[in-house]
Amino acid sequence: MFSKQEAQQLKKEFWTAFGKSFPRKWILYDTKVKDFSFKFNADNKKAEVSLDIEMKDEIFRNAYYEKIWSLEDILKEYVGTFNKEEYFTLDNGKVISKIWIEKHQVSIFNKNTWSEIFEFFVEKMDGFERFYYEYEDFIKDV
Repeated sequence: MFSKQEAQQLKKEFWTAFGKSFPRKWILYDTKVKDFSFKFNADNKKAEVSLDIEMKDEIFRNAYYEKIWSLEDILKEYVGTFNKEEYFTLDNGKVISKIWIEKHQVSIFNKNTWSEIFEFFVEKMDGFERFYYEYEDFIKDV
């Protein structure tokens, strides 16, 4: 196992290596919709690409979730099979709506799986972004 400091260093190396391997400006938080963002995540068991809808106002959060959900079949064409949860509870207790794709049996702490994670990130986030840009006007019209 790694010390906390070693784990932090490996995480830093991971994200630096990803940025250098794929020097691209991702949309992530720049969707022009407050609390509507795309995210990369990796831990010791899996990698994840997600769309997090984090509005505090449940009515708005649900409206955006329903917009995305109405395009479910189209989204599948862009990213493949995905998970969705309208009421997803984060570790801190905050409830959000979340749509995500996971890749298991990879670890941010195993450099041998980094390229697999990077390729997964690029493929799935690119799909999310292409979907968003294509349907952006419809999604934003809440």
